Amino acid sequence: MAHLASNELHLPKHVDFKDRISDFWQQEATAISPRKHTMQPIVTGTSVLGIKTKHGVVIAADTLGSYGSLARFRDIQRLMKVNDSTIIGGFGDFADFQHIMKLLQQQTIDDEIIGDGVYRDAPAIHSWLRCVLYNRRTKFNPLWNTIIIAGKCYNGIWVAKINVAFKDDTVATGMGSYIALPMMRKALADNPDMSIEDAKQVMIWCLQTHFYVKMICVAYL
Repeated sequence: MAHLASNELHLPKHVDFKDRISDFWQQEATAISPRKHTMQPIVTGTSVLGIKTKHGVVIAADTLGSYGSLARFRDIQRLMKVNDSTIIGGFGDFADFQHIMKLLQQQTIDDEIIGDGVYRDAPAIHSWLRCVLYNRRTKFNPLWNTIIIAGKCYNGIWVAKINVAFKDDTVATGMGSYIALPMMRKALADNPDMSIEDAKQVMIWCLQTHFYVKMICVAYL
């Protein structure tokens, strides 16, 4: 039969309330830490090129989405038709560009619902997106994109780049501003009355050169 009695004294365990309180406030501080935003792009797209011709605008980009240095996604669309007169191309974080596309799609739906025949042309979309990007920057939660807008407006063909917000006949983003932009400027200077077909050939030439230099691009549009 087991002996149930014990000669040992069971004293209450000493509890250090200072440690308990310290752990409590440490957990509280962790729970209410400041909200953090994206500090750098994750899935990114490479250069977008745009050139204005006598009869229209040619804009081009590849279909690669890079996860750091990994060629992760090979069929992403970084060119978007906003309406019958405007198209945009996005460089930088693809998730942020998808957010911009959703905003523009909603703008287009709102214009169609009103049904008054008025739509946003390229300068109007440029001005609106410039305000959107500036608003996000002031909140310290920027959209990590450079946007090229191409389209027709009341004074002809219009090409613009959002980041430092300017208008030009030839624009490029990323490495394309170092590699392809001088090539497009020279081609346009040599042929001021460039046709759409000539501009397409210039774009193919620029994109091939960009691929040879950077070597992480895939099938171009």
